[in-house]
Amino acid sequence: MANAIVTVHGGPSSIATVLGQSPPRIPTAGKIRAGIKVLTRTAADHPRACEIYERGVAAGESFDQIERLLAEALPKLRNPLVPRNVAWFTVRSQDFGNPVLAQQLLDTHGEDRGEGRHLYRFPVVFPSDHWQTVMPHELAAWGASERRYWSEYSPDGRVRHCKCHAPVPLDTGGKRALRLFGGRKTVLREDNGGVCEPEACREYQAGQCNLSGRFLFFVPGIRSLSAFELHTSSFYAMNAAIQKFETISFLRGGRISGFLDSQRTPFYLSKKLMQVARIDEQGRPARVPQWIIDLEAPVDVAELLRENEDVETAIVQAHRAAQVLEDRSSVTNEAPRVGEVAQPTGSGEGEPTLAKVLAFADRLGIPGAAYGAYADRRWGPGWKLNPHGRRRAWDDIERHRNDPSGFLDKVDATARGVA
Repeated sequence: MANAIVTVHGGPSSIATVLGQSPPRIPTAGKIRAGIKVLTRTAADHPRACEIYERGVAAGESFDQIERLLAEALPKLRNPLVPRNVAWFTVRSQDFGNPVLAQQLLDTHGEDRGEGRHLYRFPVVFPSDHWQTVMPHELAAWGASERRYWSEYSPDGRVRHCKCHAPVPLDTGGKRALRLFGGRKTVLREDNGGVCEPEACREYQAGQCNLSGRFLFFVPGIRSLSAFELHTSSFYAMNAAIQKFETISFLRGGRISGFLDSQRTPFYLSKKLMQVARIDEQGRPARVPQWIIDLEAPVDVAELLRENEDVETAIVQAHRAAQVLEDRSSVTNEAPRVGEVAQPTGSGEGEPTLAKVLAFADRLGIPGAAYGAYADRRWGPGWKLNPHGRRRAWDDIERHRNDPSGFLDKVDATARGVA
């Protein structure tokens, strides 16, 4: 497997270049898989299929490779492999650009619980404070080798669009495809009005379009400049992870990246056996047991809050010291000339309140709601409740007070960068 690059939606906006303005891209070094694939009952009756499967598993080949070998040897055997939910994560050398990383993961964090050495639980740190960046996800319908349709949100996050690749244009003679700068273009899907509505989508109802997502992370102790990815199609796993991300973001003033505390505590990924609700074909609810990916954050919340208080106290003291120095230096400064207006240099007594921050933004011509949405995407929603977060927002506005139009462009660009 060559190193992949994952395009993520929902993170901070990117700078426009000759290659265009697109969502951030995180290079990945390999895939950790959530389960395994096994031979179907029909395929298991073929000795040749069993031989190919067992040899491939022993050699550490990916299940995609094993499936291709089965298709070549037994072309009449359709869909010979099916997923199986297991208690561990699958680490196979052929899923990594550098196979040594797969072995390091198993050697460092693998366990033998009676079924061979497997990866049951391992530490991770995330490279961004935006959960949309470290857990990108979409509804997507795949063809034989590529996505046919996929979902993307509008810049304001209100409409979920259905998108597809645009037809490749031909030259004036209609005989030769034009060279495309930057790859194939994307457009709204015409036959459904460009709106992603699963209940009215024939692909979704036929099981061809499904929710898919991935976690993007680094593993402490495993040296790699590129991240690792763990795919999942579980709504329960992703929804639970979002709640954990938002809780940690609130406690850490908008941060989920890096280690969680001064003791260098990481997140952990493991699996939990849960009773998962589903609706059968007759519309009746049923529950089935499944191993679901679980994101753990084993931190002492009280210690985490105290740690943040210490940081905030230091920031407040530093800010007050700077104010004292500014007040002393202002004695020698010139008073404003006639016609000039003195600009605000602080938020008044104490740390700025949310109302003061939004009012300050409004004075620069940026509606409070727009600035609040911009700040949520940039630092996470915890900035509103954290004194350090509000101070950071205040300073952000202060830096742009002499260029309000440029600041407004920045706020708008951030909104456009969210898909």
